[in-house]
Amino acid sequence: MPRLDAYIPEGALTAEAEDELLSTLTDILLRNEGADPRDPTARSIAFVWLHRPAKVFRAGAAHEAPIYRFEPRVPEGQYDEERRRAMVEEITAAVLDAERGAYDRDALRIWVFPTEVPEGSWGAAGRVWRLADIAGLIFGDREKGRAFAEKRLGVRRSSVG
Repeated sequence: MPRLDAYIPEGALTAEAEDELLSTLTDILLRNEGADPRDPTARSIAFVWLHRPAKVFRAGAAHEAPIYRFEPRVPEGQYDEERRRAMVEEITAAVLDAERGAYDRDALRIWVFPTEVPEGSWGAAGRVWRLADIAGLIFGDREKGRAFAEKRLGVRRSSVG
């Protein structure tokens, strides 16, 4: 159940560009979690929330060009260094493209914080979902989901320890 909180100032993008960006962000989120963005089940549990900051200050003052913040969250075990890097690069490029030349192409205006939600801390539909539960839903097979989760979490925990 990947999710992404997108903080986009009002009027930073045209309505059409913003809608396209939010759809693209869904694809980026799923792909960098390791899911196929074309898979209807994976897509059905991917959420992007749009937030409108009232003001964004840089260096103690309002900035002339929009500043964005994106917080993609996935279950523990889904990110590795390559996926985190790709997430940051792809979101940054997608936002700069969505601006369609309205502002300087300054990547320092785009902040991305890819985060993993610790195993056992993902709640939805009135219950706690573990990586095995989510993977089982995507695969359509609980046993495949369990095996996938054991592998991903095992790799993660062995590289941290």
